[in-house]
Formats: sequence, structure tokens, C-alpha cells
Amino acid sequence: MNICKNSLLLLLIFPLIFLTGCRMSYSFTGASISPDVTTISITTFPNNAPLVQPTLSQVFTDALRDKFQFQTSLTIMPRNGDLQMEGEITDYSTQPVAIQANDIAAQNRLTITVKVKFTNTKDPSQDFENTFTRYEDYPSSQPLISVQDELIKLITDALVEDIFNKAVVNW
Repeated sequence: MNICKNSLLLLLIFPLIFLTGCRMSYSFTGASISPDVTTISITTFPNNAPLVQPTLSQVFTDALRDKFQFQTSLTIMPRNGDLQMEGEITDYSTQPVAIQANDIAAQNRLTITVKVKFTNTKDPSQDFENTFTRYEDYPSSQPLISVQDELIKLITDALVEDIFNKAVVNW
């Protein structure tokens, strides 16, 4: 009888010890960040694309910072964070797609490409350098200037989500 009590006690205590030894911080966003990681630094992403849209650098960098600030418990630092993200916008271009029979494009495509270097000072095995590309199509009957702000927001949101998932959602 005493052996059964001890066995039952071990079965209850062992998982608790195991779970407290392998702590990870989880959030509703799916981010899994080690508890010893408390800060992130995200430098401004300069726009080095051949075609420069003047506000894109700030819009993109702010969106990336906002994502980490509001979706994690990390503190944003100007530099030397436990997690560090830097990079550049390497492409901002528009091109015709969906060419019709009369050689006129029915739609155009705005593409934005971002090169990202991610460093995890606590776990270098999670470091990466990747290029992320997203695009949105728009009717060729509309000039880019009239849809540009909306398209940049859509593309930036998708890029930020991709980068966030790569950096802290370890699925």
C-alpha cells in the first residue's frame, strides 16, 4: 500500500518538475520566447530599393516594432537587445500582370522585398538571415499613387507577420 502511494506521488511530482525545468513563455499569438529573453532591438530598415518610396522605411520599421511590442512581453531597446533585428528594404517595384489580349495589363503588382538579419544573443541556433517578399495586385486603371498607401499597409502587415513568425513562433 505504501509503495502505491509513493508511486502515485512520483507520477504527480515528476511532470511538475519536468515542466518547471523546461520553461518557455507562450502567448496567444503563438510566440514561444525563453523567459531569459526580455528585450529586443529593431534598427531602422533603410530603403535601399532602386525605386524609393519616401515613407516606406519608417512605416515598415514602426509596424515591426509595434508587432513585437503589442504581441510579446519584450521591451523594445534602441540597441543591444537579447533579440536583435536589422535589415534593409531591397525592392519596391511595380509591374504589369494579367496581360489581356490587346497587350494591356488588367492589373499591376506592387512588390516589396525586405532582407532581415535576426540575432538571438541567448540562443544563437535561432539566428537567421532571410529575404521576405510580399506583393499585392491592383487594377491598372488606378494609378499607383492613389492606392499606394493601402497597398503598403497590406504588404507591410504580411511581411511583419512572416518575420515575426520566423523569429519567435517556433512551430
